[in-house]
Amino acid sequence: MQITVLGDGAWGTALAILLQQNGHRVCLRGAFQTNVEAMQRDHENRAFLPGVGLPPELAITGDMAVAMREHAPQAVVLAAPIQYLAALLEEVAAVPVSRPQPLFVGVAKGLQLETCRRPSEMVAQYLGSVPFCALSGPSHAEEVARQMPTAVVAAASVMSVVEQTRDLFINDYFRVYTASDLIGVELGGALKNVYAIAAGIGDGLELGDNAKAALLTRAIAEMARLGLALGGEAETFSGLSGVGDLMVTCFSRHSRNRRVGEELGRGHALEDIVSRMNQTVAEGVKTTLSVRQLVRARKVEAPIVEEVYQVLYNHKDRSQAVRDLMTREPKAETE
Repeated sequence: MQITVLGDGAWGTALAILLQQNGHRVCLRGAFQTNVEAMQRDHENRAFLPGVGLPPELAITGDMAVAMREHAPQAVVLAAPIQYLAALLEEVAAVPVSRPQPLFVGVAKGLQLETCRRPSEMVAQYLGSVPFCALSGPSHAEEVARQMPTAVVAAASVMSVVEQTRDLFINDYFRVYTASDLIGVELGGALKNVYAIAAGIGDGLELGDNAKAALLTRAIAEMARLGLALGGEAETFSGLSGVGDLMVTCFSRHSRNRRVGEELGRGHALEDIVSRMNQTVAEGVKTTLSVRQLVRARKVEAPIVEEVYQVLYNHKDRSQAVRDLMTREPKAETE
């Protein structure tokens, strides 16, 4: 198939490489012309995925019209960070496409800041009723690009769309499971970034393994409560886009969100941490605002989300946030 990947960050680049290796004809569209030219020259994305060669057959462009009209994709991978997705979709909508509407695959993890919309809701807003599938799970770009074993889940309300997405991506190192709970899969990918910041704070404070295990276990309970309130299925949060993505994001050295939390735990200011990240994005920082808004609107008990919010945006002392979690009113584990 002819596939266009919109977004030349680490994840978009890794997926473009994977799809090209799977035998598809792939065009990678980057938002920054300087990086596009560097990739065309060096056959490597040194800005976002250094050390991984790009296939010589991979087409690379900075022009949306080239990516969406000239390459006439049958499938489009939306790989921009969630807070840039609206602008990307506006660009896509502005390019007239003569062929039948392609399949859109969303791989961004998060919620739109102003509206709390999930990626599928944003696609519907800007593009109308198009085939859409979410692809999510524990999948660091650095490992996928090096063909390390990975398992993810594809979810959509229409099973034929799910199966088409699975068949595009699956190979001997990238296993794709299928699901129908689009809401739950998208929420799992968003929520885990908030809890990764909390896990990083614990690492920065050197709280130990017991504390981290307790945090992740209670995070799963919070994720499921909010997911159910928003129309997701409880079982989803025990799967790859829930527990799976939560574990990898909270433990991995590749996790930007965990790293932000670790720096916070060591006493550094959020503004300084974000400024040192250059062009890379820790989605959990902004997603915390959206998740807290949803939690309050739905009256869902989510004390970890609340403490992460207070640390990020009200400069609450990190150790005090931990004490406040530990000294809450005693409850049954199922509450």
